[in-house]
Amino acid sequence: MAKEYRPIDLGKIKTYPLQERFSKMTLQDEGQAWRPGGTFKAFLATLPNILAGKEFRGLVQAIVGAKQKGKPVIVGLGGHVIKVGLSPILIDLMEKGIVSALALHGAGAVHDFELAFLGRTSEDVEAALADGTFGMAEETGRLINEAIKDGIEKGWGFGHSLGEKLFTLNPPHLDRSLFAAGARLHLPVTVHVALGTDIFQMHPSCDGRALGEATHRDFRLLASVVADLGDGGVYLNLGSAVILPEVFLKALTVARNLGHPVKDFVTANLDFLQHYRPTQNVVRRPVAAGGTGYSLTGHHELLVPLLAAAVLEELG
Repeated sequence: MAKEYRPIDLGKIKTYPLQERFSKMTLQDEGQAWRPGGTFKAFLATLPNILAGKEFRGLVQAIVGAKQKGKPVIVGLGGHVIKVGLSPILIDLMEKGIVSALALHGAGAVHDFELAFLGRTSEDVEAALADGTFGMAEETGRLINEAIKDGIEKGWGFGHSLGEKLFTLNPPHLDRSLFAAGARLHLPVTVHVALGTDIFQMHPSCDGRALGEATHRDFRLLASVVADLGDGGVYLNLGSAVILPEVFLKALTVARNLGHPVKDFVTANLDFLQHYRPTQNVVRRPVAAGGTGYSLTGHHELLVPLLAAAVLEELG
């Protein structure tokens, strides 16, 4: 026979005064209504001080603190960040000494080169794939591969080689290039490729040995910057779901293995989707031994300008 259940008696439930309970949100955390005609700094002050609003403020303060302490702010970015027009904002932060280093994968190199060389980028993959012309633009493949081969002869990695190549070419939109800015400002701009993922690797001019040497030099250079993150540095991952979170984790491992105490720093992932690897390899694992990780979800073309402007306002 089945056991018979009756509604539980709530008459003896124990309660406590609301005044004694901890609350996550108070009136002091509320957002404020906007008054037309105010300054951008006044707008930032109206944001709610809870969840993403609180994390946003924390990240702004971390970047400002890194600048004031002379600690690096490293930005790892996917190609999408360049494709949505954010290069001028990143270059401005590099010129102002706020961003110390950039790390990209191969797609970022392609889009940066094409914007500098032609003023436009991002082909129609579906249309070009049908007849086998996808990724076969002559200048993109040939000149990037030339840059790599010429650069390793001079002891450079991929990023610096491309920056110097662009200076030699002097294309009409050189001022839009992150690589050219890095070379001009003597800031590390590194490229971390996965073989078979980028269009210049399909080009007949591609030299696998040169490419491997160049990107490995860049990995070692990035690891050197990561080794200096401890006690106040910041690592931002903007739109790379797999490659750069993996590269960052390995660079951090190398730094710590060699005795660098990389602790008490800040990491953040900014993307319109929070993926597994950025969450684990940027936001959580690296700062588990000391530090803070932030996740901000939204479109890069809104989040990145907002973050940059907030940092600049805070620095005055």
